[in-house]
Amino acid sequence: MRFLLTNDDGIDADGLAALAEAAAPLGALACVAPDTHYSGCGHRVTTDRPIRICRRGDERWAIDGTPADCARVALAHLTPEIDWVLAGINHGGNLGADVFHSGTVAAVREAALHGKPGIALSHYRRRDRAVDWTKIARWARQAIALLLDRPHKPGTFWNVNLPHPGPDEPEPRTVFCPLEAGPLPLVFRADGDCVLYAGNYHERSRQRGSDVDVCFSGNIAITQLAVYG
Repeated sequence: MRFLLTNDDGIDADGLAALAEAAAPLGALACVAPDTHYSGCGHRVTTDRPIRICRRGDERWAIDGTPADCARVALAHLTPEIDWVLAGINHGGNLGADVFHSGTVAAVREAALHGKPGIALSHYRRRDRAVDWTKIARWARQAIALLLDRPHKPGTFWNVNLPHPGPDEPEPRTVFCPLEAGPLPLVFRADGDCVLYAGNYHERSRQRGSDVDVCFSGNIAITQLAVYG
C-alpha cells in the first residue's frame, strides 16, 4: 500500500508528523504538502501562475500551493502511483459545515474526483487541554486501518474527527455518523469599519448522533462523504 500524505497546516506541522507516524506501519509514504499555512482555504486551486516545488527529502516535497493543489500535483506529476490519499492531521476539528471550508478535506475530495480513495483526519482541540500527538497518532492509525478494510465506493471519501477528552476520561469509541446539519454560529464583532468573526466553535449546533455530537462527547467520528451531493 502506498499513501500520499498532505495537509493544510503546512509541511512542518505537528499534525502531519503525527499522520506519518500513524500511517508508516501500514504502507509506504510520500508527502506533498503546502510550504505554508493554508487552513480554511477550501477547495481553491492554482491555475494562473507557476507552482513552485521544493524537494524536502526522499519522497517529500513542499509546494507553494493549496492542499487541493498538492493532491493535483502529486497525482499528475510527482506520485501518480499512490493508492490512498491521507490528509491531516488537522490542527482543529473539521465537523459539519467545516468540510466546506477545510483545505484538509478538499485535498481528499480532489483525490476522490480522480478515483483515488482517501481519508481526511482532524483533531478537535480544546484550548484548556494539552495535545498528546502520540495518542492522536495511535487513534488515527486505528481509524485508518479500519477504513482500509472497508470496500471503496467510487465518488466517496472519509472524514475522521478525533476527540480531545480529558486525562481521566475513557478511550474513545469509533462511531460512524452523519454530518451535523446546523451552521456555525454567525457572530461578528464590530471594529470601526471592519468586523471580526467571533463565533464560539464549542457552542455550535449539536444534533444528537451527528459528527459534532459524537466528537464533542469524546469519541472518534467517522463520516462518509460524496464528491457530488
